[in-house]
Amino acid sequence: MSTGIFTVTALVAFIAGVAWAYSKRRKPDFDAAARIPLEDQSENNP
Repeated sequence: MSTGIFTVTALVAFIAGVAWAYSKRRKPDFDAAARIPLEDQSENNP
């Protein structure tokens, strides 16, 4: 019985994580994070 509860809880957490990652509200943040490797490093060093 407890393994079934754990399985359902893990599935719900996984679905919530996928929904969060693919949410339209997160797109600007993920786009900004995706551009970090392409930015010039001299901008970050004084």
